[in-house]
Amino acid sequence: MLMPCLAAAQFIMSGQITDQKQRPLAGANVKIAGSLLHSQADASGRFVFKNLKSGTYTIQVSYIGYQNAEQEITLNMDKNLNCELQPSSIMADEVVVSATRAAENSPTAFKNLSRKEIEKNNLGQDLPYLLSQTPSVVVTSDAGAGIGYTSIRIRGSDATRINVTVNGIPYNDAESQGAFWVNMPDFASSVDNIQIQRGVGTSTNGAGAFGGSLNIQTNVRRDTAYAELNNSVGSYETIKNTVNIGTGLMNGKFSVDGRLSRIKSDGYIDRAFSDLKSYFLSGAYYGRKSLLRANVFSGMEKTYQAWNGVPESLLSANRRYNSFTYDDQTDNYTQNHYQLLYSHAFSDQLTFNGALHYTAGQGYYEEYKDDQKFSSYGLTPITIGTEVIDRTDLIRRRWLDNDFYGLTYSFNYVPVSNLNFTLGGAYNEYDGKHYGEVIWAEYDSNSRIRQGYYDNDAFKTDFNVFGKASFQFGDASLFADLQYRRIGYSFLGYDHNLNNVQQKAVLNFFNPKAGISYQLDGSNSIYASFSAGSREPNRKDYTESSPQSRPKPEKMKDVEAGFRSSGEKYNAGLNLFGMFYKDQLVRTGKINDVGSYIRSNVPESYRIGAELDGKWKITDRLSWGAAAALSSNKIKNYTEYVDVYDADGNLTGQEELFFSKTDISFSPSFTASSELAYSPLKNTELAFLSRYVGRQYLDNTSNSGRAIGAYFVNDLRIGYNTSFSQLKNIGLTLLVNNIFNELYVSNGYVYGENYYFPQAERNFLLSLSLKF
Repeated sequence: MLMPCLAAAQFIMSGQITDQKQRPLAGANVKIAGSLLHSQADASGRFVFKNLKSGTYTIQVSYIGYQNAEQEITLNMDKNLNCELQPSSIMADEVVVSATRAAENSPTAFKNLSRKEIEKNNLGQDLPYLLSQTPSVVVTSDAGAGIGYTSIRIRGSDATRINVTVNGIPYNDAESQGAFWVNMPDFASSVDNIQIQRGVGTSTNGAGAFGGSLNIQTNVRRDTAYAELNNSVGSYETIKNTVNIGTGLMNGKFSVDGRLSRIKSDGYIDRAFSDLKSYFLSGAYYGRKSLLRANVFSGMEKTYQAWNGVPESLLSANRRYNSFTYDDQTDNYTQNHYQLLYSHAFSDQLTFNGALHYTAGQGYYEEYKDDQKFSSYGLTPITIGTEVIDRTDLIRRRWLDNDFYGLTYSFNYVPVSNLNFTLGGAYNEYDGKHYGEVIWAEYDSNSRIRQGYYDNDAFKTDFNVFGKASFQFGDASLFADLQYRRIGYSFLGYDHNLNNVQQKAVLNFFNPKAGISYQLDGSNSIYASFSAGSREPNRKDYTESSPQSRPKPEKMKDVEAGFRSSGEKYNAGLNLFGMFYKDQLVRTGKINDVGSYIRSNVPESYRIGAELDGKWKITDRLSWGAAAALSSNKIKNYTEYVDVYDADGNLTGQEELFFSKTDISFSPSFTASSELAYSPLKNTELAFLSRYVGRQYLDNTSNSGRAIGAYFVNDLRIGYNTSFSQLKNIGLTLLVNNIFNELYVSNGYVYGENYYFPQAERNFLLSLSLKF
């Protein structure tokens, strides 16, 4: 008679996590294997799981600097589990990025992606496409199929406002502030995990994060030797070949890992091909208290330009149209990265992380230009007979040759288990050479081979120092973060006489952050935070202005509040945010005092919204993950400047058009994603992936005639894994993108008329993975 009651009974599992000296380990992660339940130890090292059914559970405990522990528990009544963690015999790679990441109980909006999650979709598309199912993310591709020039927006903010670090080292270009994924082809194959923070987030190195940040950690220690072959083929003549090898841990102290990749694709847009090559090499020494790792990686790209998009007038007739016809209208660039990472534990309380880095980039884009003025290239008119010729067709190359180098560091001090201090920072220098040359001209005038027509060097320094502290008492955790950043930038710009002269800008920023999180019980927590961020204008904002018209830096105050919950079958998070800008830089169409169209500061603008992210394990075979974001993105008062021409086509002035509470461009008010995964057979998974992006405006006027229509795109992924003889794993994956053949565009701009970037119709990628 009692059996039904026992079967329905629910129990509590609690316990304490300590070190070998019985000191509580506040913040230790506790998970129940095979479920979505996880918890963090409080200030006294205690954790609790409630409402557990009777059965057998495997408890997994982890804490940086200690060996992971695992214990099996049979639960038929309330139980108390005490777990004593032993110090790790060698230092773990996780310490390398710990200073610039949000902890599990951090009062910020973030999402972690593991190697396993990244591998599922890594069939050749650029890294932004592997993040497309996360909250508030929108991705786009110039060539239309996710290979070549791709970009990502978070909360409507473009790549120049998204801070990207690789092992804590800044990746964004120091001048344009963008992150160019085409220079890192197949980089995801060397990534162990990624943390995506939304909003200002925690202090990190590099440019200020206004939309979000991507904190990437590359390969970590793998104890056994391995070899992997990953090959993909697909639509538009796409092919990807990747070789991964590693020695495992040798003599308990050394490891070497390597990767070699190539990706080729013709692209969806006509002639928008990509020819990409890359490698990654890493060697590490693991000591009991020290870790030394050297990374060398490189990317080489050649892509046919698809930057112009498709004019709206041609979109319905020829959505794969490319305005470029010159055979070698290509972008060519090589980027080499060198990183030396060192970590050392002086004691159980004090740890140091440091890194030296150097990035060398060189390349050009080549283009055919017709009817160019000789004077624009430093050439003189020529006379043939009685005709004076002052224009010519020509082919030019625009070069970038840059060096970026510096150091990053952090000290982590934990005097007691519930108090944590971090002091960190970086100093970086950037030396960029910009120059152009003419390699052919119909009329050569007084030119020579590789005629130079501009030469513009720039030098930038970036210093920052930050201090973080977290204090856990009972179920509450307080967080504070202060950062000082100083920028020095020397560049060629215009003076008041319109002469192009060397100028210098020096900026100082102070960015405070504070927050609190509270653990309601073992499964639920709430948090709130306030952050201030500042960032400098980009290269063009400076070089195309004078000191009188130079834009001011942008500033933002970011308020975040949320609720996190996890259970045996689900985890979910709700985040509310308000991002309030002062002097945000936007395009207004205004001509400045040197005759250039550059971005202007708008006094007040904001983004207010809510984000939902969760996963539900419906059955052992069926799960559903989903994310959604609803937001209002407005400029309070905005003036658009429109050129006015006379009857002869001469510019006579500009007309001012005023807008109140107008939408910020490229900021959809609603985005959503879904992944429904089903395992009909052992080692088999079918996943249906969906993405919805609401209407986006091409400018800041809320004009429906200048907009990207809402789109709803669905993909199907089928994966099967098995093993055979000496093969640890044989993996087959089929990814069918845009399975319902949605005709949509994901990006665009206005230049006289609307121009759009159409995305590929139904297409596929098929992958075979062999692991030895």
